[in-house]
Amino acid sequence: MTAAAERMRAMRDRKRSRGLREVRITVPDSRSTSVRQRVATEVAGLDQRSEDDALRWIEAVSEFDAPGFQGNDEAR
Repeated sequence: MTAAAERMRAMRDRKRSRGLREVRITVPDSRSTSVRQRVATEVAGLDQRSEDDALRWIEAVSEFDAPGFQGNDEAR
């Protein structure tokens, strides 16, 4: 095993011993013209009324600073 591979293995082992694990996520490259065109096509096909309903719901449930909201004190 190369030195770099050994260092990575040691780092992963240290993290695992602390209860952590590595997760890799692959996402579309937004710098790519073809990806940008594909996203634009998808967005153009969205139903505006449905999207408006979704945004209203998101706004309604994201108002955690409303008077009387207790929240989770442990997260602060």
